[in-house]
Amino acid sequence: MGNVVQFPGVTPSKLDFERIRSTYSVRDISRRFGISEHYIRRWAREGLIPSISSPESHEVRFDLQGLRQFRRVRELRSQGLSVSQIDSELRGQLNLFPPPSGQVIQIPVKLSPFAEALLLHERGDARARECYEKAISEGESITDAFCNLGILEFEAGNVSRAFDCFTRALRHDARHFESHFNLGNLYFESRDLRLARLHYEIAARIEPGCSHLFFNLGLVYAIDGDLRSAVEALNKSKEKAADEDRRRADELLASLESIITSRGED
Repeated sequence: MGNVVQFPGVTPSKLDFERIRSTYSVRDISRRFGISEHYIRRWAREGLIPSISSPESHEVRFDLQGLRQFRRVRELRSQGLSVSQIDSELRGQLNLFPPPSGQVIQIPVKLSPFAEALLLHERGDARARECYEKAISEGESITDAFCNLGILEFEAGNVSRAFDCFTRALRHDARHFESHFNLGNLYFESRDLRLARLHYEIAARIEPGCSHLFFNLGLVYAIDGDLRSAVEALNKSKEKAADEDRRRADELLASLESIITSRGED
């Protein structure tokens, strides 16, 4: 470990966990996958990726089917395709995705255990735990269920069980972004910077467009004394961040640059 640097007011407890949700806004998808809202709205509008709309606000949102297809976009990007290339492929109807059934997705009368767990979780209903466990036992969305169950365990103060849930999620999918991100948070909470850094770096390779991931990674580098890597990660966070997230990165960058200057480093 390098020379640990302290940043008052910036602590691991302020880090957010990545939870699988029942629906996502355009902004949620943009922050998580680092894709321009312009492309996200266009793909939804043209039915290239299925979306759902609120009857009251007409806000575009995506459910689990949409999330899975954005994960597919992530995999295509990891293979070297740019977002504009993926857009062209989609537009050319080269069947990168299964044909969408339309922009309005009908919610089934009887929810699956995992879908019910998501809704209960979002309402703060304790029965969510039981539904996640049922989904796992029935083989439904096992990785995502373990991930969300880990967050519930952490919130209940069961840190060792949270570690176990995220680790078990990765046994089913070694490239599960949310579980690597959340393990990074847990290790950060536990002050194990080496393992926090490891899981954040793996998550960054899986999803190089997530602004808050690079902020967390930059924070780990900074506290561990690797100031140059911290500056690089925070600049990546700024490139992909919304205005409020960009301000947070700017504040930390200013602190780092002050430290670097005071040490007389180039």
